[in-house]
Amino acid sequence: MKKFTFILTFSILGLVTLIISGCSSNANSEEGTPEKIRMDYAYYSPTSLVLKKFGFLEEEFKEDGIEIEWTLSQGSNKALEFLNSNSVDFGSAAGAATLMSKANGAPIKNVYIAHKPEWTALVTSKDSDIQSVKDLKGKKVAATLGTDPYIFLLRSLDKEGLSVDEVEIVNLPHGDGATSLTNGSVDAWAGLDPHMARLEIETGAELFYRNAEFNTYGFLNVREDFAEKYPEYVERVIKAYEKAREWVLENPEEAVKLLAEEASIPEDVARIQLERNEFLEPVPGDVQTEALIEAGKILQESETISSEANVEELTSDLIDPSFAKKAIDGE
Repeated sequence: MKKFTFILTFSILGLVTLIISGCSSNANSEEGTPEKIRMDYAYYSPTSLVLKKFGFLEEEFKEDGIEIEWTLSQGSNKALEFLNSNSVDFGSAAGAATLMSKANGAPIKNVYIAHKPEWTALVTSKDSDIQSVKDLKGKKVAATLGTDPYIFLLRSLDKEGLSVDEVEIVNLPHGDGATSLTNGSVDAWAGLDPHMARLEIETGAELFYRNAEFNTYGFLNVREDFAEKYPEYVERVIKAYEKAREWVLENPEEAVKLLAEEASIPEDVARIQLERNEFLEPVPGDVQTEALIEAGKILQESETISSEANVEELTSDLIDPSFAKKAIDGE
């Protein structure tokens, strides 16, 4: 009988604890306060480096008791993998790569434009006989699948009337692509800064085809579930990003030094990288929409995105300027 009483008492206590816990959980849900915010940072996203270095987010959320967790993204493909696997809440990626991920079902929204880069071009070695995109026919070209350099390569080939089948694309991480170009394993490389700028300085590598309009924007993306649960916190993250963007504009030389330090690259390399970036239009809108639709068409032609996908609808669902408008313009 005593044993039964003990079990019953224990069960009642457990039930009470569960109810209290449930009430507490509901209270937290109603308050809409995340325990932590998981951010990525990337060497191709200078504002993310500034954000992390100066602790703008930690300062913003200190009184809320919200932890900030940082993860390094080595490329757009990695940032999007982290978002898709629920490893981060916010991720930095190129616009076209983000569209590819969205087309494959990634639950993400673009809420902020970190920068307008010219971070990719087609690169060859100093003494190469390749002088134009048409010269790539039958050649090996290194590119990282699912990233802006890869999409840049596809658009460049299409513009010059070459099909993907007329070149051999070698899928390599960005840094390995740079190394392969240097040692002659490939004939050309769809480059990415800062690797591209480093090769220009160290080996005399040549950017034989540049087109700033084929570089899609630096997107800050958020997981849809986070945006739905914590819209106010999305706006506050954007406000912190704005501090970082303004700091870069006001302190260009310090930004060069910071990028060099964080990415472990020489300052002259960092300077070239930053000079190829603009930090002027943070609210996503029609310009980004048009750029992604054009990129999406090429991705469909190359069968990277399904021909049945509606690129216009995907883009419209992806780009959401409302958070940035509220955070920056107070709309």
